[in-house]
Amino acid sequence: MAELLALPRVSFASRQASTCVERALSTWTWAGQIHDASGLLTRLRVERAPRSRRSATLATPQNLEVAAAVGVISLEAMEIYNHPTFRMACQQFDLAADHLNVPEADRARLKFPKRSMSVALPIKRDDGGVEVFTGYRVQHHLTLGPTKGGLRYHPEVTLGEVAALAMWMSWKCALTGLPYGGAKGGITCDPHKLSSAELERLTRRYTQEMIPFIGPQTDVMAPDLGTNEQVMAWMMDTYSMHMGHTVPSIVTGKPVGLGGSVGRREATGRGVGYLISRTMDVLGRDASKATAVVQGYGNVGSVAAFSLAKHGVRILAVSDVNGGIRNEKGLDLWKLEKHNAEHRTVVGFGEAEPIPNDQLLESPCDILVPAALERQITQANAGRIQCRILAEAANGPTTPEADAILEQRGDIFVIPDILCNAGGVVVSYFEWVQDLQSFFWTETEVVDKLFRILEGAFTQTLNLSRKQKISMRLAALSLGIKRVQEAKQTRGLFP
Repeated sequence: MAELLALPRVSFASRQASTCVERALSTWTWAGQIHDASGLLTRLRVERAPRSRRSATLATPQNLEVAAAVGVISLEAMEIYNHPTFRMACQQFDLAADHLNVPEADRARLKFPKRSMSVALPIKRDDGGVEVFTGYRVQHHLTLGPTKGGLRYHPEVTLGEVAALAMWMSWKCALTGLPYGGAKGGITCDPHKLSSAELERLTRRYTQEMIPFIGPQTDVMAPDLGTNEQVMAWMMDTYSMHMGHTVPSIVTGKPVGLGGSVGRREATGRGVGYLISRTMDVLGRDASKATAVVQGYGNVGSVAAFSLAKHGVRILAVSDVNGGIRNEKGLDLWKLEKHNAEHRTVVGFGEAEPIPNDQLLESPCDILVPAALERQITQANAGRIQCRILAEAANGPTTPEADAILEQRGDIFVIPDILCNAGGVVVSYFEWVQDLQSFFWTETEVVDKLFRILEGAFTQTLNLSRKQKISMRLAALSLGIKRVQEAKQTRGLFP
């Protein structure tokens, strides 16, 4: 199956250089255009070469001419997604695809996003000036239904990161049996430096730009890092005004009074707590004697901490973007919650001492919950992690290199991200269903249905892990990827 390589536009200094590129490409089956010094290398359609003939070297403007000069060129598909997190997601996919023996002809279609959007978002600032932000949306696949995924506001948002998160969401939805493909969106901004009015204008502009590509049966957004119920309310209102009638099912994670679901805000953290409890049952651990450390005391991390504390787990340390705190005797979460509400940070809490983030991750504990950003546990620190259960409340907190170290150690039970933090999208699905039917459930019904779905996914993943003697991550990825692959095979390829 052909892959479309969207490479940078590259100018060559001489006809000889462009000829070398053409000669190097003759080892591949390709169709495209290469021009001389006055022209540009644009797009190439390349058939997958055998593994022995592929190269992992990145094709960039800086190295293309060097490669051409020696008669060798290296190509990487979908250069527009080039980002460490996307490469990490692809590594995970490749490992699972190898384990499943996915045919080469199916891999590119499973791996790469179906649709990606990048939009310019000019807004008026409160001081009267105009600033242009960049927004993204990636829809990974629509084979099983509409795409589903959050919208994040963060200064480091890129298209590659968003594409990786969309891919993980695809496997997460398939693992839990939801009728969705994965999606993710983001705006490159610092929401803490924008006023409420500026955030509203930015959100509404982004929604307007996305209207041709979203809808209750096409793509449904939800809150993520830096966004909340209010952002979803603005999105719903903008879309509804465009349609001429109220469309609550266009987003999930909105206020209950606008068609949101009870239990949605707590769903991800509550699911993390449930799966940790189930893991402790499997390992024969007593929750009342267990300790935990939580990196990222936001919505997910705080709810997870409270869920664990309710079962008797002692929370030793937590952190947020400003720093970490630790108390060997255990943190009083209710007092910490009051401090956090007043100061908007855990730093400075009177009943704890400060602790750097790297030391927090390496603190001795029974349960470590990374609930912040991607790539926090790496090859550099994986050997020093001192926990029995690693519960990945964040997306992609552990790199493949760190995974290999943890698997070799064999003393840490990993609850992989696509399982561990699936509670949020599960209850988002419940909210979407309730909105479509205009029939709403009680919180007891929501929580009961959530735990049933998580229990099923956890049991299937654990059984496959034990049966095939593979890691929990590989088992979870294999289940999700296989279901998407089978759905694509059954539907066929149009046209």
